[in-house]
Amino acid sequence: MSKVKSRTVFVPPRRGRSDLGGRINDAGLRPTPQRRHVYGVLLDKKDHPTAEEVYLRSREGMPEISMATVYNCLDALVKCSLVKPVRTDEAATRYCPNMNEHAHFHCEECGQIFDIEGSAKPREAGLRMPRGFKVRQFEMSLSGLCKECAKEK
Repeated sequence: MSKVKSRTVFVPPRRGRSDLGGRINDAGLRPTPQRRHVYGVLLDKKDHPTAEEVYLRSREGMPEISMATVYNCLDALVKCSLVKPVRTDEAATRYCPNMNEHAHFHCEECGQIFDIEGSAKPREAGLRMPRGFKVRQFEMSLSGLCKECAKEK
């Protein structure tokens, strides 16, 4: 019998996946395989996909998943604050797994959405809230031309 050589290979966990079950449980939801898979799809490529794009990518690793299941998973992930919905005036809702404070830049030419690092708080943006108002959510969206599209114009 020939000698079999073995070696140990360290494979780091995918970033952000380890907290999925706990957050879903904290939100009162079950951490189903479908929810885990859809969340993984969002973490694998952070390009702010639409639900349809998430569905197409999800089918690569889970061919039996339905569009309705993807919508339900995205809704659950939004409710338990693992994903943010990103809405632009002209397009379908997109989904962002970056839960750090940041703004979004929408390129009017190619349609891509980019994360812009920095604080997205009303006071830091120079907004003065009327007395008695309590902001629960603040989203900052910018639009224009991305670097590549600006080169072409």
